[in-house]
Amino acid sequence: MADRKETKHETARNEETPRPAVFMKISMFVVVVLIAVLLSLRNPKIEAEGKNNHIPAFLQRHDPSPMENEGLSYDFYQDSCPEAEGIVRSQMKGFFSNQKGVPANLLRLFFHDCFIQGCDASVLLNSTDPNNNRSVEKQAPPNLTLKGFDRIEAIKEELEKVCPGVVSCADVLALATRDGILLTGGPFYPVFTGRKDSVESHFQEALSDIPSPNHNISQILSLFQRRGFDERDTVSLLGAHNVGRISCDFIRNRFGNFSGTGHPDNTVASDFMDELRLQCQDGHGITQVGAPTLTPAPTPTTATLIKGNSKPMMMFSEQLSVAISSGSDFDGHYYQNLLRSRGLLFADQQLMANNITASLVRTYASDDGTTFRKDFSRAMLQMSNHGVLTGNNGEVRIKCALPRSHS
Repeated sequence: MADRKETKHETARNEETPRPAVFMKISMFVVVVLIAVLLSLRNPKIEAEGKNNHIPAFLQRHDPSPMENEGLSYDFYQDSCPEAEGIVRSQMKGFFSNQKGVPANLLRLFFHDCFIQGCDASVLLNSTDPNNNRSVEKQAPPNLTLKGFDRIEAIKEELEKVCPGVVSCADVLALATRDGILLTGGPFYPVFTGRKDSVESHFQEALSDIPSPNHNISQILSLFQRRGFDERDTVSLLGAHNVGRISCDFIRNRFGNFSGTGHPDNTVASDFMDELRLQCQDGHGITQVGAPTLTPAPTPTTATLIKGNSKPMMMFSEQLSVAISSGSDFDGHYYQNLLRSRGLLFADQQLMANNITASLVRTYASDDGTTFRKDFSRAMLQMSNHGVLTGNNGEVRIKCALPRSHS
């Protein structure tokens, strides 16, 4: 009996022995969770897309280290100007509450900046090249239909009050564009920061390298390919035409003697052509408010001689006139319209003239916009890191319209 009791007590002790170890494991798990929570509170900048409260899956599949190697990093201003991204976000909310078209304007401004020599805020410069021994003078930007310069300058002024000379105009434009897209119900994508500003504008390049509304599919793909964008990137980026407004001047040439044919553009559905004619019948359309990537083909009636150039450069009046809404949602309606031959621009409809791009149009048109939004996010991340200046290259401007030496 004694032996049995001893064996029973020994078994009980053996059963109790692991309990402290189990408690220790549970305690360690709790500590790890608490540390993770504290770290996430320290860097809370990532915002969820719409109803999906998580970091987009595409980001999880891509190591951000390539951006870090180029001098960009997530939350670059965490120590030097921790309020920076909050200020940009707050300013954009204020702009959007007063004018819903601001995000589309900044998106187009951002495309024009990044598409030329990279995202270096060169599009914001309003001066001649300071390195060519000419005085700094007010100069018309390559496309006077661009809007949003004043918004970026206003955000920069607020940042200068808090962190003088710290946040670049290139980063302001990149962050403001992303926040504007979110405000319109568009998808989230992370913005890595640490860009520097260019000391010169790329005026001549902007005149020749921006895709035109009248470009065919070969010309469009060629221009995007030079900058590292494949067919999928190109079709998803042109989906930015989902939002904004477009001037009648950019489509009026489709109504009659299109490309010297003596006939209207045959890629437009006849009923849609009638609708466009009706909306643009006053004949005064000039300004493109939205439609981010494309720049207008010049017309002889709007020539202006720019100082420092021997030949007239075709510019456009800034007066707002007849414009047609291209939509207000980041979904698949842009692509659904292309399937029905109802693309507002010839360049838009040209996406149906290539087997690969047409297949992508059908893919993006086939669901509620989820596939397009995912690819658009990835392409915008790629665009925002294109050709950036970092480290000792470039500068941080005080005023976005002028090089630092002239501020």
